Amino acid sequence: MAIAVVGAPASGKSSVGRRLAQSLDLPFVDVDHEIEHRSGKSIPEMFADEGEAHFRTLEREVTLELLDRGGVVSLGGGAVLNPDIRAALVGHDVVWLQVSVTHATRRVGMNVMRPLLLGDVRANLQRLMDEREPLYRELATVTIDTNKRRVDDIVAQITERLT
Repeated sequence: MAIAVVGAPASGKSSVGRRLAQSLDLPFVDVDHEIEHRSGKSIPEMFADEGEAHFRTLEREVTLELLDRGGVVSLGGGAVLNPDIRAALVGHDVVWLQVSVTHATRRVGMNVMRPLLLGDVRANLQRLMDEREPLYRELATVTIDTNKRRVDDIVAQITERLT
């Protein structure tokens, strides 16, 4: 069984997922990093060269494979939009890392490595959150507020809630 970590961009999925896996002595994988490794391209390069639809196809394939392996799996922020991924998450622990638009905007800054946030970062984050939060809420077995919280405190709270 996998522990899937989901949430908006800049919610802490990668850092929390990695630390959670260490604390539970489980393998960790970040879906976005795995896609970049397998494709030999960064996600912004994939969006520019092949488009978002190509990326979403890869995301679906890689996510489904990694969930089957188990361990702690940090999903891309938009993975929950795919019905196959949502169906695959049923029966797994799904940790939703909540973050406010204000905190996410501060964390992201003007990071051009996030193609869906280019332009008005705050407005784009708000749009993504409005679209995705009902799905995160539906899938989550554990919900954690990450605003103004240290990674170690977040991991401790997740661990407590999973046991």
